[in-house]
Amino acid sequence: MDGRRRQYSAVSRAYELTEESPVYVISVAAQLSGLHPQTLRQYDRLGLVSPDRTAGRGRRYSARDIELLRTVQQLSQDEGINLAGIKRIIELENQVAALQQRIAELSAAVDGAAAAMRQREAQVHASYRRDLVPYQDVQQASALVVWRPKRSSE
Repeated sequence: MDGRRRQYSAVSRAYELTEESPVYVISVAAQLSGLHPQTLRQYDRLGLVSPDRTAGRGRRYSARDIELLRTVQQLSQDEGINLAGIKRIIELENQVAALQQRIAELSAAVDGAAAAMRQREAQVHASYRRDLVPYQDVQQASALVVWRPKRSSE
C-alpha cells in the first residue's frame, strides 16, 4: 500500500500545473486575454509573447503568457506605447528579473561562505593549546628620549 501511495504521489507531481505550464490553445488564450487569435499570432511573430509549441507546431499558452498578453494590450492601448517599445520593456523586465535572481544566488553564496568562515574560525580557536598562555609584559617602561643632532664642532 505504501509503495503505491509513493508511486501515485510521484506521478501526480509530474502532472502538477504551474504558472509556466503550457495548457491553453490559441482560441482559449485569446478568449482569456480578450484579444483576437490573429493578434496573438502577430505578437508571437514579433517575439512579444512566445508560447510553447506542440509536436504538430500548435501554440500552447501558459497562465504567465496570458498575463503577459494582457500587459502588452494594456501598454499598447492605455499607455500608447508601440510594439517595438513594448518588446524592449519586456526584455528589460526579463533582464531585471534575471539579475535579481543572480543577486539572490550570490547573496546566498556569500552567506554560506561567511558561515563556513565562522565555523572554520571557531575550529581554529578550539584547537588552541590551553596549557600555553600568551606572554604579556606587565611592566611597561615609560621613558622619554630626546634626540639632539651632533654639532659639527665635536
